[in-house]
Amino acid sequence: MSVPIANLPVAQRPRERLLLLGPHALSDGELLALLLGQGTRGQSALELAAQLLGEYGGLAELAAARPEELARRAGIGPAKAATVIAAFHLGTRSRTTESVPQLTTPDDIARVAVPLFAGARVERLLVLICDTQNRLRHRAFVAEGAIDHVAVPVREILNTVLRHDGRAFAVVHNHPSGDPTPSLDDRRASTLLTRAATTVGLRYLDHLVIAGETWSTAPSLE
Repeated sequence: MSVPIANLPVAQRPRERLLLLGPHALSDGELLALLLGQGTRGQSALELAAQLLGEYGGLAELAAARPEELARRAGIGPAKAATVIAAFHLGTRSRTTESVPQLTTPDDIARVAVPLFAGARVERLLVLICDTQNRLRHRAFVAEGAIDHVAVPVREILNTVLRHDGRAFAVVHNHPSGDPTPSLDDRRASTLLTRAATTVGLRYLDHLVIAGETWSTAPSLE
């Protein structure tokens, strides 16, 4: 029979343990249970957390879940799904915003972008927005597509850069297939972005294709 967290001894409750001992003393399941808040009828938040981790295979795999996928699961719903996804992304951002990087080479761009695609199972398009000195101002995902295909919305990319007062930008997308070799369409997109950036007075830095920890540049066809 499931025992609600409120009925556990104080020393076994995740919230009290975190406040007394710190977050490092808690297991992955206990931390996840704190995010979930409460479980379902006949299942505590700790049991629901353990079930999620077991079904996905661990934290890394759970972090790659899509919000709508989590929201459909029994006992989760939209609110809990949003909380869990937000927590994972805050953790990712905290690891990648310790200092303001300057994007002067493809290696600089890759250092910022690769962690943001960790665990991604569909193609996503990231825009890295910089100031006049190529210092990173903002990161924004502007498109998400099916496996191995995402359209390049040139207008949306430019609008995003301008909306965040950017002066330069780089574009990064992933190949879930595991091969970072740029396709002909990737290179065509680079050509379009180069021309469009010049038209509106922005500086286009580069277009990277990421596959796991490896990456390649996608040069324009010109």
